[in-house]
Formats: sequence, C-alpha cells, structure tokens
Amino acid sequence: MLAIFRRRIFCLPVCNPKNLKIKIYRTIILLAFLYGCETWSLALREERKLRVFENKVLRRVFGPKKDEVTGEWRKLHNGELNVLFLSPNIVRMMKSRRMIWAGHVARMGEGRGMFRVLVEKPWGKRPLGRPRHGWESNIKMDLKEVGFGGMDRIELTQGRGRYL
Repeated sequence: MLAIFRRRIFCLPVCNPKNLKIKIYRTIILLAFLYGCETWSLALREERKLRVFENKVLRRVFGPKKDEVTGEWRKLHNGELNVLFLSPNIVRMMKSRRMIWAGHVARMGEGRGMFRVLVEKPWGKRPLGRPRHGWESNIKMDLKEVGFGGMDRIELTQGRGRYL
C-alpha cells in the first residue's frame, strides 16, 4: 500500500505544492501507519526504523537542496528535515498517544476488560531468557522522559498528571 502512495502521490509533477504532500502525509499515511500504536511495545531498534521511514518520506516531499557554495544538489540532513517539517517526529507522536491511552485505561472502572489486563498479573510459565520490555514498562519510561517519573497507577486514575 505504501508503494502505491509513494508512486502516485510523492512522484507527482513539480507543480504540486509541498503543502499538499505534507497534508496527505499527515492525514493518510501517518494515521494509517500509526493505527493501534497505543498498544505497541517497541524496542529502540523499532523506534529507529520508524524515524528512518519518516525521514525517507520527508526527503521525498521536500526533495534535494542545492548547495550554495559548490552548486551541487544534495540530500537534506535530518536536522534540516526537522526544521522544515515543524511537527513532532513519529516516535514522539506514538509515545504521546501511548501515554494518553494509558491514562484513559487507568481511569476506567474495575469491571472493564482493559483495566483488568493492565492491573492483573498473568499466570503461567514465563519463557526462558531476559524478559522483554512490556507495554507497562514502556509507559513508565515515557513518563520519566516527559518528567512525570514518580507517578503510579493511583495517580493516573485520579487524573493528577497531564501528559502533554
């Protein structure tokens, strides 16, 4: 599906304004790509892959830049893409959505299924090896990154913390 978007949208003639391409990226591609990201538990490797995907798309949108000194065309660097795009990167958007969803689940009543999944511990045998980071540990790391590191489930349920 992404290949179809790339061929039909990002390779349109030069007369197509960049603003239209950015709007299409934000409203169609980004929303379809981040569908269900609230429940993902990503490692750093997957976060890096998300950033690479976003930078590839933005390079297609903004195109190459002509160097003033040498007069040659070159690719835009990641910092230049971030300045031109003026929007939080894809990983930051995913983390903010995940924290909003965590607050929503924490405020749910005890009878709801999602709240029981969050609070209760699973039973049964665990696989051998080091445990992978789960959804809850990712939420705790996201809260520490934003500055709400000392919050626990009780504070989440009482709505004391605003995440954004």
